[in-house]
Amino acid sequence: MPDYKWLPINPLSQKDLSIDLAGSQSLYESWRSAKKRLTALGSNQVEEFTHRLIRRLSVETGILERLYDLDRGTTEALVQKGFAENLVAHSDTNIPPATLMDYLHDQEAAIQLAMDVIGQSRPLSKGLLHELHAILTRHQETTTAVDQFGNRLEIPLLRGKFKDHPNNPRRPDGSTHEYCPPIHVESEIDRLLQLYHSYIGQDPVLVAAWLHHRFTQIHPYQDGNGRLARVIVTMVLVQHDLLPVVLDRDIRTEYIDSLEKADGGDIASLVEIFAGLERNAILQALSVDAEADISHQQSLTSAVIGSLADKFKRRKQSRDAELLRVNEKATALRELARNFISTKLESLREAVPMNREDSILVIDGGPENDKSHYYRNEVIKTAQAAQKFANFDQNHYFSQGSIKLGGDRLKFIVSFHHVGVILNGIMEATAFAKLQFDDDPDDKDSSGGGFLQCSIEPFAFTYQTKISDVSAAFMNWLDASLAVGLKEYGDRL
Repeated sequence: MPDYKWLPINPLSQKDLSIDLAGSQSLYESWRSAKKRLTALGSNQVEEFTHRLIRRLSVETGILERLYDLDRGTTEALVQKGFAENLVAHSDTNIPPATLMDYLHDQEAAIQLAMDVIGQSRPLSKGLLHELHAILTRHQETTTAVDQFGNRLEIPLLRGKFKDHPNNPRRPDGSTHEYCPPIHVESEIDRLLQLYHSYIGQDPVLVAAWLHHRFTQIHPYQDGNGRLARVIVTMVLVQHDLLPVVLDRDIRTEYIDSLEKADGGDIASLVEIFAGLERNAILQALSVDAEADISHQQSLTSAVIGSLADKFKRRKQSRDAELLRVNEKATALRELARNFISTKLESLREAVPMNREDSILVIDGGPENDKSHYYRNEVIKTAQAAQKFANFDQNHYFSQGSIKLGGDRLKFIVSFHHVGVILNGIMEATAFAKLQFDDDPDDKDSSGGGFLQCSIEPFAFTYQTKISDVSAAFMNWLDASLAVGLKEYGDRL
């Protein structure tokens, strides 16, 4: 791989601005509305979920930067219970537990400062960047630099000050990735902040991804740039009433690849990673048990309580009716799915010789034909694996395409179900397959065949979603999901 030469940062291009995020705005608005209702009910689930996200982000960012390793079990304990040294054994990490705690507390403190300044209406500035960097590196004494002869040397880390030496990493293949030279850092950061503050009204996830990449392109500090880049992403998202995103060890390769594509002018992959993580965080937050019951929060006289309860009930019924419009979106997407699946499966009649007993069938299911309960176990299982709550107290819809060739069967299902423990106007589509083969008894089970998850991630939509805006994205998602099911079926025939 050739050396990467530094270039001055570029603003968002028309290509960047055309990245398809049509379904995101309605999800953001639905999340903000749901968050307000949970807060009004006295629930602290959002606050607690956010604290856990921050702790997870604090752990994973150090792993990404190779500051330390930490096993997954200990990671979960620290996320759930907080950063306590007695939760970490020496065998759980490759650095002293006390040093690990210092790093984690520094990271958590920097994120908390970033969130605190939002409430103070304090803008992102060089001064704030320096403050955040000083906190992040409070317990880091030295770092590695390269002198004018190309020699690597250990130098004191300047906390809260831009770099004095080049910090260009060398790749495993021997090539060099060049970041902004120290002499240009000040002017590049000035331009970065000027551009960032001009992007009012743009999609916050798009802006966060752009800011993250351009900041890492500059790499203004001697060390700690990746950690700081992820803190300012959190600041951007929380400023727009969204949730922090956690770039964890599982997507490190994908994340690094997306940054390299962005170096070449294509930021779409990084935006897609951020957008997917934000969607997932929102749906997980809505899947945590709500504590609240408004009747327990009132301390007025019984007559006033009764009056307020009636008023609240009428308002809730009106609000619920609006949120339940998401069912209309589900049935519209189900119709698109049925037509698409039918067209694709019918094309098999020409491509595959079929006997009289063979069949292709496409059906819909939902409350209108008393089939809402179909595939409940499969949907709940996949939701739980993603730490979400599939709400079957509300309507469930599906479209199913079936192929039977001799004794070999494939059922491809697209499920449309509500997400979250309360009605919030948010649903998601997931796709999976059930396979059964005559010559493989292991494929036969009581639920009707081997289970295969076909969609990499769910397709989320809300009561505010415009089907015309998301139909192209939905069809691409569906095409990719059906291809997974058909390929598995074909490979095993």
